Amino acid sequence: MDATPTAPATPPPTSGPERTLLVKVFGKDRPGITTGLFRTLADFGVEVIDIEQVVTRGRIVLCALVTPPPGDALLTREGELRATLHRWADAHRLQAEIISGSGDNRPRAEGRSHVTVLGHPLTAQAVSALTARITSSGGNIDRVFRLAKYPVTAVEMTISGVATPELRAALAPEAAAQGVDVAVVRSGLHRRAKRLVVMDVDSTLIQDEVIELFAAHAGCERQVAEVTAAAMRGELDFAESLRARVALLAGLDAGVVGKVRSEVRLTPGARTLIRTLKRLGYQVGIVSGGFTQVTDDLVERLGLDFAAANTLEVADGAFTGRVVGEIVDRAGKARMLRRFAEQAGVPLEQTVAIGDGANDLDMLNTAGLGVAFNAKPVVREAADTALNVPFLDTVLYLLGVTREEIEEIEADGTAAAAGPGV
Repeated sequence: MDATPTAPATPPPTSGPERTLLVKVFGKDRPGITTGLFRTLADFGVEVIDIEQVVTRGRIVLCALVTPPPGDALLTREGELRATLHRWADAHRLQAEIISGSGDNRPRAEGRSHVTVLGHPLTAQAVSALTARITSSGGNIDRVFRLAKYPVTAVEMTISGVATPELRAALAPEAAAQGVDVAVVRSGLHRRAKRLVVMDVDSTLIQDEVIELFAAHAGCERQVAEVTAAAMRGELDFAESLRARVALLAGLDAGVVGKVRSEVRLTPGARTLIRTLKRLGYQVGIVSGGFTQVTDDLVERLGLDFAAANTLEVADGAFTGRVVGEIVDRAGKARMLRRFAEQAGVPLEQTVAIGDGANDLDMLNTAGLGVAFNAKPVVREAADTALNVPFLDTVLYLLGVTREEIEEIEADGTAAAAGPGV
């Protein structure tokens, strides 16, 4: 049996760049412009090399890179094409420009990255400063498009010509100076191949520190908060600080668990993030230095696939001031990420970890993509990327998911939940 033919990996060599025509049409957008342009071009038998179209505030810019009309009378046919295109554009109240040249777009340089910029607002000054940094680093901006216009403005740039780590190092201080968030990730199919997302709970998935909620009922909130803050800054060993804080809860009625669960506030965008990830086929887990008495409820409410947390010991209906079982600390969080990935059948390079505190650092560094979410300075500096907006679903933009796609997924889910015929 003959082997199935395959396309060559690279185009065959040519004697030199061939002549091409760049056709640019711009004006008020309306249905049928793209069809009309290519119907006009079709009458001249040209071949399409590239197409780019952008619509901004109802104005269209449509570009087509095509070969000249075939035939012996090349200049005559090209002149007819130009005249016909201008007549077509005038009839549709558009402007047209036809530029002669040679060859295709220049090849993209090695070292390709996706740069996501989030601002609230996103100012022209910030864009100017960031793009200047890209240029001075040796990068070229190949493409720019908008990911979202609310609750933040998010744009994505495709950059070539500079290695991802170098670009990230150049843009991070500029982003901080301009008050915007910038995420730099390596380009490639692996970006959409991320299939497991694991996040911290306290001050990440939820807005609260669970142990402080318990402490408020025990009358020791201030003491616990002081120890928690020091631990999150990396000033104290987490396991030691956990035992010290839990000891303050000794004697508290375990019936308070129901009240604490009702006090937990999800971070804005948390439900949207998880629903969208699940409908895109991701598995989602949480790993927490908090307590199963709360995380078990979150698993049920949010439909999570994996969870790990500490467990407060209870005796005679009250907390003993101790935890039972394996402590989920900094090293434990990374260990749980590996365990979840193995259970999910997902390579570590296809995982995303999200957290805010020093005890999340090992987990963030173990994952294929580590995201510092409203994090402490030590975490922002060490993570692959940082988000400092209060909306958890902005993580989706780092995966290349647009706001329009999120809304479409949400609408599909609502219709499915409503049942047939709705």
